Amino acid sequence: MSSNLEYVLFKLDNEYYGIDIQNVETIEKIMSITRVPYTQDYIKGVINLRGNVVPVIDLRKRFKLEEKEYNENSRIIIVKIEDITVGMIVDSSSEVIQISNENIDEAPVLKNNSEESFVKHIAKNDEQIIMIIDLCKILGINEDVNE
Repeated sequence: MSSNLEYVLFKLDNEYYGIDIQNVETIEKIMSITRVPYTQDYIKGVINLRGNVVPVIDLRKRFKLEEKEYNENSRIIIVKIEDITVGMIVDSSSEVIQISNENIDEAPVLKNNSEESFVKHIAKNDEQIIMIIDLCKILGINEDVNE
């Protein structure tokens, strides 16, 4: 018997990505972001989310994609993993989908690309390919951080 996993779907550069719904707290419209000096270029700053200060990263920059102006579709997906809460700016976030285990494969490992591989699994949903992201790698959790 196959079990279904739920993912929050979002888009970057016309590609679909998924985050395990268990890690998603909320999805917000773009709001005022306060810059924090001397941080990585993909860290946009912090937001005040209902009284909590939450760091925000721009996933386009994190994935080394071309920068793009935020618009009415841009969203901040608030994720939580290992007691760390972070906002991730995406081009758009559309829906929650269920994907059965048999439609999820390990992401192919590309030579010389292992440390930058933010994609953990590849899912197939009808004709759509969805890259399931590795939040720990994107957020730099459990990695040696060079300061």
